Amino acid sequence: MVRIRLRRVGAKRQANYRIVVTDSRSPRDGRYIEIIGYYNPRTQPETVEYKEDRALHWLSVGAKPSEAVHKFFERNGTLGRLARLQKGEEMENLVAEAEAEKAARPPVSPKTKMRTNVQRRAQAQAETEAAAA
Repeated sequence: MVRIRLRRVGAKRQANYRIVVTDSRSPRDGRYIEIIGYYNPRTQPETVEYKEDRALHWLSVGAKPSEAVHKFFERNGTLGRLARLQKGEEMENLVAEAEAEKAARPPVSPKTKMRTNVQRRAQAQAETEAAAA
């Protein structure tokens, strides 16, 4: 059975994940068929990017998403587009719609959730200046 799931990459305590299509019998970080995107939980807000057309392709041929990937697909509307694809809509129209939704989303800050001491000092200084004004 083919699954769409997360594959952990990154150093200790600095997890990043790739969204991969893989055989369900292979290990979590083992062999995969195709990388279709990535998930970075360390940005604010979390970053989830994937190729909509490839996700729809694999879902349409029977791949099952893991729980986490299923949540990403629900949140971004991929599962709704899959139902419309199965009813006969054109793939190009659905992918164009997904691209338009992606462009309308607010940009993700490159800052991570882990704040450094410099960031903490800058925030404290800004708060004291705002209180003094």
